[in-house]
Amino acid sequence: MAPHRTPDSSRRSDRSRRAIHDAALALVGEVGYAKTTIEGIAARAGVGKQTIYRWWPSKAAVLMDAFLDLSARQAAEVDAAGADGDYGIPDTGDLEADLKLVLRATVDELNDPAAEAPTRALAAEGIIDPALGAQFVENLLDPQLQLYVTRLRAAQEAGEVRADVDPRVALELLIAPLTHRWLLRTLPLTHAYADAVVDHALRGLLVRP
Repeated sequence: MAPHRTPDSSRRSDRSRRAIHDAALALVGEVGYAKTTIEGIAARAGVGKQTIYRWWPSKAAVLMDAFLDLSARQAAEVDAAGADGDYGIPDTGDLEADLKLVLRATVDELNDPAAEAPTRALAAEGIIDPALGAQFVENLLDPQLQLYVTRLRAAQEAGEVRADVDPRVALELLIAPLTHRWLLRTLPLTHAYADAVVDHALRGLLVRP
């Protein structure tokens, strides 16, 4: 007779959370944020809506948690694929090439249908809900922006970027144009545009002979 095994509640909870995360991201991508409901997420994930309300107060909170989980998984995949396991902007000694590489990757991420709708929904909700907006900035944006600060400071220490440049302001010269074009859909967001942004920004950052 096989020994009785106690169900692993933590593993079951992890599976349910992942199913809810995946369902929330999928539904927002398919029908949009406005038409996504807690009931719809629960049905898609195969759980009761009471389960969702036990863990999250709103669909915005579900989406935020789902996006944080997605970002963590993507970072883990990058670490697993990298030789050193480092997650950040590369430092090859060529700031222009490194920035163009990471901004092109940002363009690809923003244009990815799987991430675009949830990102837009969180950005929009963050404007309406200050608490959610602060969480969006603290947990999603700031860690990514800090990577730019680190790389720009390294370029300053190498004598490539002017010593009087504020890295926090400088990174916004790179990120803000992409965000503006993406949010407002003014023109296509392309690799060529990312390269042009780097070229224009560096004219004001680099030490000139």
